[in-house]
Order: sequence, then C-alpha cells, then structure tokens
Amino acid sequence: MTLMLDVARVAAATNILLLLVLVGIWGRNYREIRSKHTLGSAVFALLLLAENALALFYYLDPPQMSAPAVRAMMYLQILEFAAIALLVYVTWD
Repeated sequence: MTLMLDVARVAAATNILLLLVLVGIWGRNYREIRSKHTLGSAVFALLLLAENALALFYYLDPPQMSAPAVRAMMYLQILEFAAIALLVYVTWD
C-alpha cells in the first residue's frame, strides 16, 4: 500500500506544478484579452489546484484508509495527471 501512496503523492505533486503553469498562462491571457473563457479556465485550474493540494495533504499524513480506497484514489490522480498534462501540452505557447 505504501507504493500506491507514493505514486498518488507524486501524481498529486506533479498535478500541482502543472496546474500552477496553467494558472500562470491562463491568468496572463486573461489580463491581455479579458475573455470570459480564459477567466473560467483559470478559475477551473485554481479549483483543481485546491483539490490536489488537499489530496496531497492527506497523502502525506494518511488516515487509516483501506487498500481499495487508496488504489482508487491513485488511479484517479494518475488519470487527472494525464488530463492536466494534455491541457498543458495544448496550451503551451
């Protein structure tokens, strides 16, 4: 179970870094063009950032969690990483 927690921690930490990149890009774009779409994207990234920060907090000092719950959360963090990485790829200038 510790390997699953380690993978989840790395995925959550990487998600946080990628989301900071997206917030920076979308925030800069919003300041330049004042589009509601870019503002919505930046707010969405901030909310995902909060979710990943909370998840990482729990992964660093995990309460008693069953192995199936840890496995499910690890898979979700990995899927979220793939989605955020794709967003970074298509957003990067």
